[in-house]
Amino acid sequence: MENVGPFLAVDQKHNILLKYRCHGPPIRFTTVFSSELRYVANELNGIVGGKNTVVAIAVWSHFSTFPLEVYIRRLRNIRRAVVRLLDRSPKTVVVIRTANAQELGPEVSLFNSDWYNFQLDTILRRMFSGVGVYLVDAWEMTLAHYLPHKLHPDEVIVKNQLDMFLSFVCPLET
Repeated sequence: MENVGPFLAVDQKHNILLKYRCHGPPIRFTTVFSSELRYVANELNGIVGGKNTVVAIAVWSHFSTFPLEVYIRRLRNIRRAVVRLLDRSPKTVVVIRTANAQELGPEVSLFNSDWYNFQLDTILRRMFSGVGVYLVDAWEMTLAHYLPHKLHPDEVIVKNQLDMFLSFVCPLET
């Protein structure tokens, strides 16, 4: 249960409160009680939002072994919740991390593929097109990098993703 939260971090100096919660099923942790899991859409419905609120969403990997219809249904619910959040609090920043290429060794390639993950990525991009969210393009960042593909990319790639995320959260004023 150490993977799913909920977690809370506070930086009083910079007036930052960070809340983390793992998404609901499907999930691949073996030590999770179903009562500890929440659906992303339900969590979004409980957020007030505003100019000092940032929402980060990363959802795709645990759907990579399920039919596309299951993923589409989940994304539709998340999309509706994001639209409601932005309607009630238009200054809320919503950032979505896309799928990424991963290492496909002999075992993993039996039930997973980057071709299928690319389809999940394409669906995610289309689902949120025109909604007013920002995308951290993890797909391109992992493909373009010289490091090997991994489900959980190496630190330099994650740093690039965080830098892009922060550019949406704290844009330079001109």
